[in-house]
Amino acid sequence: MPSRLSAATALGLFLMTTVALAHPTQRPLLGIYHYRPQLNYTEQSGTYCVTELAPLFRAAVALNATAAAATATVDATSNMPTAERTQGNKPALSGKITVFTARKIVTMDPGWPEGTAVAVMDGRILSVGTFDDLKPWLEKYPYEVDDRFKDKVIYPGFIEAHSHPVMGSLAISRPSLSYFPLRNPYGPDIPGVRSRDEAIARLKQFVADAKSPDETVLTWGYDVVAMGQGFNRDELDQVSKTQPIIVWDASEHFAYANSAAIDKYGVTPDKLKGVTGAGTNPDGTSNGQFLGTNAARLILPEVIAEQMKPEAAKKNLTYFGALMQQAGVTTVGDLFYGGVNLELEQSLSKSFYDNDQAWARIVHVVDGYTLSELYGDNAVGKALEMRGQSTDRTIFNGVKFYADDAFLSLAMELQWPGYINSDKYHGLFMYQSNDDFVSAMRPWWHAGFHIHVHANGSGGNQMTLDALAALQDEKPRFDHRFTFEHFGISTTAQGRRLKALGASVSTNPYYVYERADLTIPEIGTDRASLASRMRTLVDQDIAVSLHSDTPVGVPSPLLEVWIAVNRIGFDSGKVHAPAERVDVARAMRMVTVDAAYTLGQEDNLGTIETGKFADFTVLEEDPQEVDPMKIKDIGVVATILGGRVTLTADTRKPQ
Repeated sequence: MPSRLSAATALGLFLMTTVALAHPTQRPLLGIYHYRPQLNYTEQSGTYCVTELAPLFRAAVALNATAAAATATVDATSNMPTAERTQGNKPALSGKITVFTARKIVTMDPGWPEGTAVAVMDGRILSVGTFDDLKPWLEKYPYEVDDRFKDKVIYPGFIEAHSHPVMGSLAISRPSLSYFPLRNPYGPDIPGVRSRDEAIARLKQFVADAKSPDETVLTWGYDVVAMGQGFNRDELDQVSKTQPIIVWDASEHFAYANSAAIDKYGVTPDKLKGVTGAGTNPDGTSNGQFLGTNAARLILPEVIAEQMKPEAAKKNLTYFGALMQQAGVTTVGDLFYGGVNLELEQSLSKSFYDNDQAWARIVHVVDGYTLSELYGDNAVGKALEMRGQSTDRTIFNGVKFYADDAFLSLAMELQWPGYINSDKYHGLFMYQSNDDFVSAMRPWWHAGFHIHVHANGSGGNQMTLDALAALQDEKPRFDHRFTFEHFGISTTAQGRRLKALGASVSTNPYYVYERADLTIPEIGTDRASLASRMRTLVDQDIAVSLHSDTPVGVPSPLLEVWIAVNRIGFDSGKVHAPAERVDVARAMRMVTVDAAYTLGQEDNLGTIETGKFADFTVLEEDPQEVDPMKIKDIGVVATILGGRVTLTADTRKPQ
């Protein structure tokens, strides 16, 4: 990642007018398909789905845009890549070769599986094998040998197949109240908060560390499902009555505030009236609870805006980028592009990824709902225009939709028998009917787009399967790459139908590692343990990739591989659904070859193979050679992007 933004870019990041980027304040999406009656949004139990969270960020960005628009304007064409840099142009060979040597190079190409040397030219792989295998090239062109990694193991660069860089980087870089430990790029892991007493003690420390009495202490990650309850105004006032405090929960939909924060952001009884989820005292004042996005918009936008200004946004993305680099990630999938603010994200993407100093590539998958709201019938055309602007570093490919809501806060839609405590947790579909869902995807399907669908519960997965079947009936397509994102709770029948319809899966292994132990009391042992099926899918030759869905999890491909191989619960140490474990070789495919496939980038990424980008991850040991329980602890020595080396040791300091 670059360590700074140019003054022009920094100024331009937030110069978006609210008229040009207007969005409705509420989405007409919440409904129940098939067997359950429609649920009113007041029955919500908490959601994580970013499609409902985005209004918070758009409101925050609008605040920054309003302030900046008074002093400057933006030339939108300044962010367009030049024709010479667009993806697909193949310039003549430069004749300069760098040969990287290693104890072992695992290519992930089954026909040429290993080597000890790889030749790189012009950012791409020229040849791989032994040093002698490279001689036909080395005898023709001048070369240099980089033997820094001669005792290490090189894999194709790891691919984080599903993340949310803008929203996720803001969340995970806040002071943490996460129930689970979090990796810290600049120091030891941040311990998890395991009780309310620990949460309060940490809040007191955050207040003591505040730079000024007026600074809002914005924390993130408090896990309401794990803790059983949230906070209220009186409890947070016991931490401090004068320092503004906002506790932002792990779902990012709930917020809890003390008196100082309520006063600072002008949350008056009049503003609270009629707002779903806004808790009040008998006198009409706020009780400090803002549950759901409608209520959270009363307290969060201004403080989020403070963290989305150019310098803060740069710092957040650099934090996220360091976490990725240290985990060996060289490509990240952005599965909600445009959902926060299209121009903002375009500027951030160009500044952080589309340059020679970047640590990773990014694959943008546009949010279908957002583009339809912004561009109407021209949404598909706009996405095609973006795809035509792709470069080797910033790639536009695919469109994203949402079936049901979140696993994290148990708002996913489950088939019968639903939730054990159905008075507490309710599933939510994002469309009123399957016909509406199909209608939303129809123009993209007919235009040949790679469609990704967020589907968590068995009900959401069934709705998505029905929709895909309807689209295939209308216009049969081969190699359409329709991808189920998460595929959290599913049945064997759904897996077989998914195979028959030609779809693939990108699943979240954190649902097993961190959530299974917590969800057993709510959905039962069998379903919770079977979250994120793997073996039953790969046995049917379905392409399956792994992802973190940051901020649900921090990007950590080796941890994700460890989970897929062992399926051990964080709290219990229990092996969840051992028959769903996969072998190490297959799990490594899930963060390389198959991750590239589910992002539609297998021509350029995923294997160490002639012609592909020279993106590598350098490891201390081979995951396929160590004790499977030690995979997550293997050290990442460096990443190589287009032949450019970044040592992990160099990203451990704030940039």
